[in-house]
Amino acid sequence: MWIAAGSLAAWLWLLLCQGFFWRTDIRLPARTYPDDWPSVCVVVPARDEAAVLPESLPSLLAQDYPGRAEIFLVDDGSSDGTGELARELASRHGGLPLTVDSPGEPPAGWTGKLWAVRHGIGLARAREPEYLLLTDADIAHAPDSLRELVAAARTGGFDAVSLMARLRVESPWERLVVPAFVYFFAQLYPFRRIGKRSARTAAAAGGCVLLRTDAAERARIPDAIRQAVIDDVALARAVKGGGGHIWLGLAERVDSVRPYPRLHDLWRMVSRSAYAQLRHNPLLLLGTVLGLTLVYLVPPVALFTGLAVGSTATAVLGGLAWLVMTGTYVLMVRYYGQPLWLAPLLPFTAFLYLLMTVDSAVQHYRGRGAAWKGRTYARPDAVVGEES
Repeated sequence: MWIAAGSLAAWLWLLLCQGFFWRTDIRLPARTYPDDWPSVCVVVPARDEAAVLPESLPSLLAQDYPGRAEIFLVDDGSSDGTGELARELASRHGGLPLTVDSPGEPPAGWTGKLWAVRHGIGLARAREPEYLLLTDADIAHAPDSLRELVAAARTGGFDAVSLMARLRVESPWERLVVPAFVYFFAQLYPFRRIGKRSARTAAAAGGCVLLRTDAAERARIPDAIRQAVIDDVALARAVKGGGGHIWLGLAERVDSVRPYPRLHDLWRMVSRSAYAQLRHNPLLLLGTVLGLTLVYLVPPVALFTGLAVGSTATAVLGGLAWLVMTGTYVLMVRYYGQPLWLAPLLPFTAFLYLLMTVDSAVQHYRGRGAAWKGRTYARPDAVVGEES
């Protein structure tokens, strides 16, 4: 009964005191179009992305942007013809100018993706852009995406504006796991706090980050975060730590086209960096397992156990905690256009995330470490700037 009471207390605190993380109304802030549109360079790191480029790259090429804009796709050692396909798509679709280049293998101390980003930013600097758009190769943008991002950054005086791209939710496992992924991220990094200068919370969504070039230079992006596995959070912390004003919200027409049809695919996505998020610290891992158990698993167990043994208080407390949990999750389920009956299944999904986190730690201690596109980073210190 007391454990169930503790779980209910935790949920009441999360409901009221964790930056209203469960709300999904944090969209691009109010904005006005500038009279003079600044120049923008789009940097796309791409490694073995031939499967998704036909859906994503044409959306960048077709950006309806009133100012000068150019795309730099960095082919990071692809073996599937990513670079050649990008050139072919640009020739077929036209639109914004596209440069495809390759940086070679990353030197020691760099993650592959950030080495590719560094190369892309280096190419872009020759154009002296006021803004950089860092976007992943699996992200499809609405035609006005770049225009709206720049208008929001200019109007709000933001040094970095980031959108959490809407992930694909088509397979049964995607519908079960993906909305919870964004929900848990918002719980760790409440979006409302990120946009406040006075708050320490900092995060970004690496698939779509519009960054002022001078802010990137002040924060030494990406050199200062060259070892980061969770590079988007590290980038945001570096910019905000250098006095920059950042913003993060949910996207409306910026979508990831990468499929995760099987549980195995989603498992790899989460376990890749879950233990890095915990700074490879066994005590933080233990605390996370206990916390997930208390907050997500205790409510249904308490409800059914209380009913089974005739403990009304235990059943009521567990049921109330489960009800609050479900209520906070409903908005994210609706944001993803999924049936509401998925919301009460959050404890089961949380249990899967618990197992993924433990598996991430197991893989780390087996020497496999985090991985990105076939590269493995097993060093315990290969994480910069995470915040738990």
